[in-house]
Amino acid sequence: MSRTTAFTLVAAMAGAMAAGSPVLAQSDPAALSLIERLRPSVGGPSGTRGIRVPSADPGAALPPATTPVLVPAAPAYSSPPARPPRQQQAIQAAPPPAAPRETTAPPGVAAASITVLFPTGSAALTQQAMAALAPLGRALTSPDLAPYRFRIEGHTDTTGDGSTNLALSQRRAESVRDYLSKTYGVAPARLEAVGLGESELLVPTGDKVDEPRNRRVQVLNLGA
Repeated sequence: MSRTTAFTLVAAMAGAMAAGSPVLAQSDPAALSLIERLRPSVGGPSGTRGIRVPSADPGAALPPATTPVLVPAAPAYSSPPARPPRQQQAIQAAPPPAAPRETTAPPGVAAASITVLFPTGSAALTQQAMAALAPLGRALTSPDLAPYRFRIEGHTDTTGDGSTNLALSQRRAESVRDYLSKTYGVAPARLEAVGLGESELLVPTGDKVDEPRNRRVQVLNLGA
């Protein structure tokens, strides 16, 4: 590739969150936001409560009959002629556009996205990349994710040679894994790096298409 490559780091988790220093995570709003977005919801949506409307008691006594009272008839009144009904046209609102995907993780898996910058054709992390990974490192080292292992997947767009992209995505996934382990103390046994190249595009495109959203790293929870 002949440009600075932006990778999207998508953390997809299938369980509760974070492992590591609670002080660092609690002092970082971005890390707290990641923890919230990666935390799976507890249980399904609450059901709607029904509202009972009391019905008439069939056994209740009816009011006593009364003698009808004759009322003089009101003077005749002629109503204006009825207007023809106005034709109603059904207005169908266009459905809202679907929200863009942030991950190719399975449905129902909690996910988040982070942009990580790499130099062209390189797996070296820039200062911007390390700053972008800091909230993820703090989230992974908070107590919520401590019991879990994660797979770090490298993904590319369709520019360049497929085999080259596959190898580059593997090196970049390993670079992210090593940085999280060395800088934030995430145990190496909890992180597995896999390069997938252009095999799982976040945004479907043809060949040789420069699509920054497809240049990403995705992190999936592998369970305890």
